[in-house]
Amino acid sequence: MSYPLTVLKQIADGLAKQFGSECEIVIHDLKTEHLENSIVYIVNGHVSARKAGDGPSSAVWDALDLLRKDPNGLKDHLAYLTRTAEGKILKSSTMYIKDETGTLRYLFAINYDITGLLTFDSAIRSITETVSADPGLIPEPIVTNVNDLLDHLIERSVALIGKSPEHMNKEEKIAAIRFLNDSGAFLITKSGDKISQYFGISKFTMYNYMDTKKQ
Repeated sequence: MSYPLTVLKQIADGLAKQFGSECEIVIHDLKTEHLENSIVYIVNGHVSARKAGDGPSSAVWDALDLLRKDPNGLKDHLAYLTRTAEGKILKSSTMYIKDETGTLRYLFAINYDITGLLTFDSAIRSITETVSADPGLIPEPIVTNVNDLLDHLIERSVALIGKSPEHMNKEEKIAAIRFLNDSGAFLITKSGDKISQYFGISKFTMYNYMDTKKQ
């Protein structure tokens, strides 16, 4: 069942009113032409310092990446941790809203600032190290514009290889470029210039790497 944007806005307003000013609700429009300004509605945007018209989060790009790889594998991502640029820790949930044709149309996200609760818990139990001890609980950063998102995707590509670009061989650079391509990084305007410069290769070489078939 699909929901029109007006209904999603109504739900967003209700949730924000129910859970208060620390609960941010974000609606992304996933139409391709809107991706670089995908936030069409946000309540309590002070939580992540975002506003309507800002760009997509990594969750949006992860969803589009999964859609390309396995359309049937896309499921709502619930109760995970994220981190804002200011260091706030958020408990987040991301829901994928499809239209009547089954096409993914909107991303509906809830981000609740639990920083104060974690501080309170820390003061009582003095075991803050357990919050980050589990790698699965390391918060994902929330980006506020496409430039920050591109930087984040590049960082992920480098982490995937495990070494800086100047120490990568050709095969490793191909793998990093392919990851960025699969992640939708090249949908960002002028991303090719930044990526080719970052990896120390020409744009011609970069596009050849994108077309290189897996061995």
